[in-house]
Amino acid sequence: MKKILVANRGEIALRVMRTARRMGIQTVSVYSEADRNALHVRYADEAVCIGPAPSAQSYLRVDKILEAAQRTGADGIHPGYGFLSENAGFARQVAAAGITFIGPSPESIDMMGSKLSAKEAAKKFGVPMVPGIEESITDVEMAKAIGQRVGYPILIKASAGGGGKGMRVVEREEELAEQMERAISEAVSAFGDGAVFIEKFVSSPRHIEVQVLGDTQGNIVYLFERECSIQRRHQKVVEEAPSAIVSPEMRQAMGMAAVQVARSCNYVGAGTVEFLVDAERNFYFLEMNTRLQVEHPVTEFITGLDLVEWQIRVARGEKLGFAQEDLRIHGHAMELRVCAEDPLDNFLPSVGLLERYRRPEGAGIRVDDGYEEGMEVPIYYDPLLAKLIVHGASREEAIYKLKAAIAQYEIEGVATTLSFGRFVLDHPAFVSAEFDTNFVKQYFTPELLLESRQQQAKVSALLALRLHLQNKRQLKAVLYTSSNWQSQIK
Repeated sequence: MKKILVANRGEIALRVMRTARRMGIQTVSVYSEADRNALHVRYADEAVCIGPAPSAQSYLRVDKILEAAQRTGADGIHPGYGFLSENAGFARQVAAAGITFIGPSPESIDMMGSKLSAKEAAKKFGVPMVPGIEESITDVEMAKAIGQRVGYPILIKASAGGGGKGMRVVEREEELAEQMERAISEAVSAFGDGAVFIEKFVSSPRHIEVQVLGDTQGNIVYLFERECSIQRRHQKVVEEAPSAIVSPEMRQAMGMAAVQVARSCNYVGAGTVEFLVDAERNFYFLEMNTRLQVEHPVTEFITGLDLVEWQIRVARGEKLGFAQEDLRIHGHAMELRVCAEDPLDNFLPSVGLLERYRRPEGAGIRVDDGYEEGMEVPIYYDPLLAKLIVHGASREEAIYKLKAAIAQYEIEGVATTLSFGRFVLDHPAFVSAEFDTNFVKQYFTPELLLESRQQQAKVSALLALRLHLQNKRQLKAVLYTSSNWQSQIK
């Protein structure tokens, strides 16, 4: 593999290309008209414009991407995450064009792309499941029977869903008909597929996922877990590795279950198996993401592995260079997703000119981004500006480093989630690791964020005053010190 086209944009496109360049592989970027001056366009060896700003006319145009790959002689395509990364049809067309798709097979993507088929496959390998039904339904009376059997509250979920769409929690049977109708309607609108299934709603759940990696020779390993329970509207905000609540025994059990899920679909490449964990530390299979995750850097920090490098290596037929017993956890890593959103205004997207943009620096600090000062934040795409990742010897050190990095990060011109990240890190529930996926709903309000900002400003002002007074006393001491020079003047 001598040349890779990255079918994506922004920070993930840059991240993939940096590894490819280190491996001596040339890169091709594709871009929309809105991204003409983007960093990923300038970094690549070659760049091809594939259409207007809207994703449907550019980054989701399979024909344009394949045309760019063939025109530039790319022999591999890396999809990044989002856009076409979990599109089995795209993977098939890439292979049909004689180009290597850097990811799993179309069959694996298809199987794990449907929550129902994924559950069916994983269940055959003895992977724990949330009590419920593993088949799609539309009949309210059948849904009522399931609710009575597993007990309320229950969760209605779209089979083809993601990001919280087509998902409804039902507390009582009287609400069931209305919530089913809403879930089906939303699923059809978002995914073109109204299939839903029902399972027991796990109260106070934690969202913990396991990174897996497989090669074409059938070797599969797990690269430990990531804690992803700090979420807003089912979107992850702060991630860390390892999880503070997972014991060595639980880690091994979850890891082996994740490997079995990967084995159930003959998985090749980097993938993530997601689990729900209840208050008693029971874990249940949720779904598998057949791509690189946004939060993959925390795993890279604690394992010392470059996941993109291994995606490329196994895609070209190489065997994994390590076994499960060779892997160890080194320290603790945390990631904050820095988004152009206003946490004081219901996290509405914030677009505009980056008037000031200064990245934090230091040992154990990593910033994956796709912006620089003077660039416009467009309205057409995901509001993620950057991923701020830190690594420390312990969880306490990682929290301290992430706070320090947030303080160093200077962004002006758009609102960001930096202050929200600081709010999370300061909260006693996060510090003690006693939280679940309801953290934001339970603890966060814009008023509390404002109060937190005011307290931080007060502390900063008091510290500045103290330093000023100390310096003033030192200056006075110098002014009144006698010297030979003063004696001579007299």
